Amino acid sequence: MKLRKACTWLALALLSLMLSTYMVLLYFLDLPKLTGNSHGWHRNISILLWHWPFNRPYPLEGDVCLDMYSIPRCLLTDNRSRFDQADVVVFHHYELEMAHQKLPLHLRRPPAQKWVWLSLESPAMKNISAYNHLFNWTMTYRQDADIFMPYGRMIPQRTNESFLIPKHRSCLASWVVSNYNSHHNRSRVVLQLRKHIRVEVYGSSYRRPLAREQLLPTIARCHFYLAFENAISKDYITEKLWRNAFQAGAVPVVLGPPRSNYEAFVPRDSFIHVNDFNSTEELASFLKRLATDKAQYELYFKWHKKHAIHVYSDWRERLCHICKRYNELPSFKVYHDLQGWAWQ
Repeated sequence: MKLRKACTWLALALLSLMLSTYMVLLYFLDLPKLTGNSHGWHRNISILLWHWPFNRPYPLEGDVCLDMYSIPRCLLTDNRSRFDQADVVVFHHYELEMAHQKLPLHLRRPPAQKWVWLSLESPAMKNISAYNHLFNWTMTYRQDADIFMPYGRMIPQRTNESFLIPKHRSCLASWVVSNYNSHHNRSRVVLQLRKHIRVEVYGSSYRRPLAREQLLPTIARCHFYLAFENAISKDYITEKLWRNAFQAGAVPVVLGPPRSNYEAFVPRDSFIHVNDFNSTEELASFLKRLATDKAQYELYFKWHKKHAIHVYSDWRERLCHICKRYNELPSFKVYHDLQGWAWQ
């Protein structure tokens, strides 16, 4: 009898200790609250975007992540007054670099709050050593980022409709450039190519600007699109491939990271890599020959039978994606050398 009473008191003491410990953790570590429902206990994750990328805001009314992307318990806000309640605060690098925005170092940062460094630009940027020791997670186009966010991806084809290759091609190749620099390698390659084939070039620098609604129809008139990146960096494969080439229905000719890097994302027979050729003259000859060989040209579109293209263009979708990764990410990570990581 005494033994039973002793066990009962011991169990009650342990339970009291556990409850006390939990309350202390809630108070001092600022742990997020748990909300129960019929499926069990789940945590709401609140994400604060400190400033909108490129100063282009999106509406955040309602349950954006659930309603638009079927991601539950993910709350987005751009209201800075909720800083001390946010589980995650996201900072887009461009505005920090241009000094349009500053980190809120003057505010008391909750110990459990995670700061995310967001950048979709190549690391030809910038000295970012000033941000060492501050950020917990990275969110970039790189596969080794904590939150991997590519410009686009191939997804399973969900329709039975056959892809129709655009007919009546009126040009061989096109290139749309918004950030022209004659010193860029891609500019030199285009210049050499134009000595051997006709390349339709569009952009304000060439006094041939294209409105957004004209972009894909214009590219669709060409057999090939020059998906040339402005920098060569691991995994840096932008909308030039996903939207401009694939969604327009042109075969992409790519200049960027090595072929093996592209093949990690798309089938090897869905694109042509500049590095596969010994010279731009050899590449030009191949493009001219392929454009006249209907059977061989159509092989570059085989991927449409099994895949479709999803392009990430809405910043809200990117932010909601954080919640899908949240519980898988390390809780106590800090980037003490963010500069070194970015330049790997």
